[in-house]
Amino acid sequence: MIKDNQKYLNRLHIFLDALVIIGAYMMAWVIKFKWKFLLMPGDVLSRRTYFRALYVIVPVYIVLYTAFQLYTSRRVHSIRYEVKNVVTANVVGILLFLTILYITKQQHFSRTMLALFFILNIVFEIGLRALVKYVLITLRKKGFNTKKILLVGYSRAAEEYIDRIKANEEWGYNIVGILDDNRPVTEEYNGVYILGRVDSLFDILQENELDEIAITLSLSEYGRFENIVNLCEKSGVHTQFVPDYNHIIPTRPYTEDIMGLPVINIRYVPLNNEFHAAVKRLFDIAGSLAGIILLFPLMTIIGIMIKMTSKGPLIFKQERVGLHNKTFMMYKFRTMKVQNEEDEKKAWTTKNDSRVTKIGGILRKTSIDELPQLFNILLGQMSIVGPRPERPFFVERFREEIPRYMVKHQVRPGLTGWAQVNGYRGDTSIMKRIEYDLYYIENWSYSLDIKIMFMTIFKGMINKNAY
Repeated sequence: MIKDNQKYLNRLHIFLDALVIIGAYMMAWVIKFKWKFLLMPGDVLSRRTYFRALYVIVPVYIVLYTAFQLYTSRRVHSIRYEVKNVVTANVVGILLFLTILYITKQQHFSRTMLALFFILNIVFEIGLRALVKYVLITLRKKGFNTKKILLVGYSRAAEEYIDRIKANEEWGYNIVGILDDNRPVTEEYNGVYILGRVDSLFDILQENELDEIAITLSLSEYGRFENIVNLCEKSGVHTQFVPDYNHIIPTRPYTEDIMGLPVINIRYVPLNNEFHAAVKRLFDIAGSLAGIILLFPLMTIIGIMIKMTSKGPLIFKQERVGLHNKTFMMYKFRTMKVQNEEDEKKAWTTKNDSRVTKIGGILRKTSIDELPQLFNILLGQMSIVGPRPERPFFVERFREEIPRYMVKHQVRPGLTGWAQVNGYRGDTSIMKRIEYDLYYIENWSYSLDIKIMFMTIFKGMINKNAY
């Protein structure tokens, strides 16, 4: 069973971690004292004294790794999650050791060697975990170290859950089937079949071949939730709940505890925090000023080319809806022939659009036509990263057609965004764009903004959907 496999893997991982800690410590000692790296006259302690410290360091670090959940199975998490916990555990570990040295007044214990150990241990631990993860992913793709999961209830949540599991074989999950009272036996979704009614859950659990149960009931069946959970809990099988209201609540629910009563907020927007909003705004100001100064020669050349190749204004201004539903005039280099304002409002640009000028086609394809929006950012109407702003005409239309569409106006619109770097721009699915915009809004972080900016440089500037 998976539980036994996990215990074995944890013991093996602890053994390997112990070897890595010892190896990193001994290498730090060799670099410091054998290679005489920054060797000081006061470095007089014997080798035995240094190595005896491992009797304390190794168990303490293993306890720290356990405390920071480095031995908890996290199949669906990326290596970044483990890197963060490895670094945190090592920071705590080295601070504890330095505190002990201070209390015991061990002045001659080399701090340089400890710094080397700190760096080497982090590097080696990350390398070990990357190697272990690679080996496990390879084994899972071949059918080893897999978990058998049964879904209880057919719903949108069940479909999305199945889609994600099927798309990520490296997670090592095998969905054996679905139990549902409203679907006929043998009906299937993406290769997963309805096995029977929910009442047959007890008999299936008695066979003791499941590793996990995912409750994926539809909203209309939540009245049965408590009984099903009780049945699953009695079996001892790990149970998880995949809510069918994920189109209503955020991807990372913001919960509060009101005297023991859990409360889930329908919408959590990290940028509503004044500190985060202020830092992001300062970054926007600095970034837009730097962009304007550095790109001013390029923008001048583009302006001359536009004027030489077509009649009309250099800058195209268009009304867009921004933060808190307030409208503003967004700036772009003009890439189309001058046209009637009412005709221009009616539709997006499409492939081979006759309205686009020759130079305009190049500017749009490379997204260079967006550069004047640096001034919108400087004025506070836009941000470097955020959902792309839309015209009022389409906003009024989409607010009625697309659930949660208006949530995107709780943050400043951006020059680039999560949807754009994932290919959803121009004449693409508006539903998908909103899905990615909402993910950005609900999961915003400084690191996500940086990631989007890098993705914009390497894959977001030129896009096949930019017409």
